[in-house]
Amino acid sequence: VHLVESGGDLVQPGGSLRLSCAVSGFTFSNYYMTWYRQAPGKERELVATISSTGVIENYASSVKGRFTISRDNAKKTLYLQMNNLKPEDTAVYYCNGLGGRFGWGPGTQVTVSS
Repeated sequence: VHLVESGGDLVQPGGSLRLSCAVSGFTFSNYYMTWYRQAPGKERELVATISSTGVIENYASSVKGRFTISRDNAKKTLYLQMNNLKPEDTAVYYCNGLGGRFGWGPGTQVTVSS
């Protein structure tokens, strides 16, 4: 199993980013997928989850209305559109299955700062 996150960057407050997660080694279309994040000195937290077909989405209250999770099963890719970014969104972002069932990828750094 391989999970490779990309798209992180340094962005000003109020800005936007789109993260991607390319997967291989399992049947992507069969699984719920989740974005997590881990800020310095904090526990890893769940950000958003999407069902295997993309019909069901759930979000942490801290990002609801600003972030959108999506997937392309044909491309085996998971996405996270992040709008109106805030300094508290600064973290390393990871993709995985529910409960972190797959091995962790390297993550992608998102830094929100002026």
